[in-house]
Amino acid sequence: MDTSAMVKVLDISYDKALNGVAGMKGAADLAADYMAHGGALEAQVDALIKNQIIKCGTSGFLTSLGGFITLPIALPANVASVIYMQMQMIAAIACMGGYDLHDDRVKTLVIACLCGNEVKEILKQAGIQIGKKLTERAVQKISSALIVRINRAVGFRLLTKFGTKGAINLSKAIPVIGGLIGGGVDAYSTKVIGNKAKELFILGQNESPVVTIDATVE
Repeated sequence: MDTSAMVKVLDISYDKALNGVAGMKGAADLAADYMAHGGALEAQVDALIKNQIIKCGTSGFLTSLGGFITLPIALPANVASVIYMQMQMIAAIACMGGYDLHDDRVKTLVIACLCGNEVKEILKQAGIQIGKKLTERAVQKISSALIVRINRAVGFRLLTKFGTKGAINLSKAIPVIGGLIGGGVDAYSTKVIGNKAKELFILGQNESPVVTIDATVE
């Protein structure tokens, strides 16, 4: 698989996250469920992240989703499921922050969050320097060229992440231990990704964003 193929996988996964799979709700409906609980927005987002962490740490749950998450490129069922669950979580958080999930710029930022702690560095390399939470006005400044640039950078990063041969070999050699390690890694990465999505889309709602876009970055 190359970077363009991974970008295609992410595009399809995003569409599935918005529409839902296997009887599961799409991101907007999921967001609505948590917001219906009342209380502070941050607490609602924290509850969502907590539940997604539990799901991503449960290999049986993820494997059961594998058959419903069909992709044009062969990926292990647990990998496809983790991508879907994390994408659904990020998109739901963005929706809770008031963003339009059908906007290609928002879609790109949601996908970028899959890189976890590296998301701001990837955006910086693409020419976007973020100091605080984004606003809709700031998102509108992201050009089509920047979207392509970010998508390629994210695709390359995730291709490296999911192509780690060591983890695959360990899982084959020792299935039970491999499953436990994989579940723990998935849960931890989901926590990191959820917190980064919260930082980007939710925190600082009342603050003025600091966003610098450098169109000269190649």
